[in-house]
Amino acid sequence: MKPDDYPSQPAHLWEHFYRISRIPRPSGQEAAVRQYVIDQAEQRDCSWRMDAQGNTVILVPASPGLEQRPVVIVQNHLDMVTVKTEDKQHDFATQPLELVVDDGWLRADRTTLGADNGIGCAAALALMTDQSIAHPPLELLFTVDEETGLGGALNLDASLLTGQLMLNLDTEDWNELYVGCAGGGGWQLTRTFETEPAAAQDEHWLLTLKGLSGGHSGVQIHEQLGNAIKLLGQCLFDQQDIRLAGIDVGVAHNVIPREGQVGFTCPAGRGAALGQRLDELQQQWRDYLPAADRDLALTLQTASFESALSARDSRVILDLVAAFPHGAQAYSLAQPADLVDISANLAVLRLDRGSLFLESSFRFFNEAQSLPLQQTVLALATAFGLEVTPVAGYPGWQPDFDSPLLERAATLHERLFGGRPAVKAIHAGLECGILKGKKPDADILSFGPTIRGAHSPTERLLIATVPPFWQFLLALLADI
Repeated sequence: MKPDDYPSQPAHLWEHFYRISRIPRPSGQEAAVRQYVIDQAEQRDCSWRMDAQGNTVILVPASPGLEQRPVVIVQNHLDMVTVKTEDKQHDFATQPLELVVDDGWLRADRTTLGADNGIGCAAALALMTDQSIAHPPLELLFTVDEETGLGGALNLDASLLTGQLMLNLDTEDWNELYVGCAGGGGWQLTRTFETEPAAAQDEHWLLTLKGLSGGHSGVQIHEQLGNAIKLLGQCLFDQQDIRLAGIDVGVAHNVIPREGQVGFTCPAGRGAALGQRLDELQQQWRDYLPAADRDLALTLQTASFESALSARDSRVILDLVAAFPHGAQAYSLAQPADLVDISANLAVLRLDRGSLFLESSFRFFNEAQSLPLQQTVLALATAFGLEVTPVAGYPGWQPDFDSPLLERAATLHERLFGGRPAVKAIHAGLECGILKGKKPDADILSFGPTIRGAHSPTERLLIATVPPFWQFLLALLADI
């Protein structure tokens, strides 16, 4: 249901965003939302093309008098990250999002909002459906499977596109123009351990961590947010004779893990001492973690397990968690101090009946600079007996500060809003780098309204930034 105070202007943009939010669209399940896009095109006699991957291009004819202007590609991705709080009952594959307006922000009820990149998709659709807009010929490119590894862009059939100017609407800070982004890759690491019957005389415990904020493993990695895998590992690292029975932490490679649980056994009498230790750790963490993580909570409750790893193998896993890299690894020497050059995200850790699964991703601007980090992970895999499956990487987008499109956009922004925008590169994997590789002559620019908490249940869109974002988009298209 649409909130009573749901924003109304620009009308077409907000209506499309609401309708998109009603359509489930996890990565790999974009068929329904893609059909919505196609239906909108066919209702307005706009032709469309689709490649084998499911990427779709809508051809929008120029407004009268602008037919001779250059073709502009407006690019967004259809899928969204699907993360919720543990107490929220929600099926992202079948249920619409529950939107909430809260103190000037649009969010969803304890789930991701999908403004990344639904608000950009809505803006592109509004360009097609609002007949009052003056624009050049448009190619509206909607890619798929962006959030799980940029699969749509990587497999795009570039022959679908003719334009040489491209506007990507997938960045999250209004008053900023982006001309570069990080590349990335990752690993899935596995190992099978023997299990043993859990001793009946031992204590059986389930340790749970909740209340961290989590977030985007790229744009928020410099914020030093708590990582649930690292913190849970810290809880048990100093405990002797721990036998791990199960682990379930993390949801996706590009999300900083915010909650999870570890099941374990230990000799009788250890639980009380561990409980006291947990109280101390929580206070320590609250003293140095960001304010967004101050609601963290550890709970220790009795459980019952049929089997567990040996104490020796359990120590192997705890040592692995302690040694595995996470967070910013290097900062830019040329850009602002908060721009990370290299980062790693320890994203997912599972242990189920002896089968260990670990997933980690990394990001970089210069891939050669990331080689020591990659070597560290591969060395750890060898040392800990892990089988490594590399996750397909993607290229970065090297900044072009001499871009004619950038200069035009920056000048226009200053004229409209009285200040020159910040020009930045982003430590996240935009599709621009891949698309630039497929269309080397393309001049690309990325911008968008303000989004906070992307890839987490706290994701929210600052409503007041949407009208100027829309105004700027229209003015830029009219000026090209």
